[in-house]
Amino acid sequence: MAGVAVTATFSQQAFAKSLALDFPLLSDWDREVCAAYGVQHDVWKGHAGLAKRAVFVIDARGAIRFSWAPDDSLLLPDVDQVVDAVREVVTAG
Repeated sequence: MAGVAVTATFSQQAFAKSLALDFPLLSDWDREVCAAYGVQHDVWKGHAGLAKRAVFVIDARGAIRFSWAPDDSLLLPDVDQVVDAVREVVTAG
């Protein structure tokens, strides 16, 4: 498991520490990952190139097994759906 955001590494370290996260957070400062996954806003709330709030569950072969990426980055994912998708990937091996 990993988190990816378009924020600087020092911001991610503070965020991870404040929530006691036990997985790595990766910086997509150049916005290459969000562009590659098709989750980059052209313009959102006056800012160009921001990443959409998105969730991907990717299996060991690299196949996307679950995705969620609304155009409104203020929305939050259904955590139960994400957990179910992760459990399905883990159970499938």
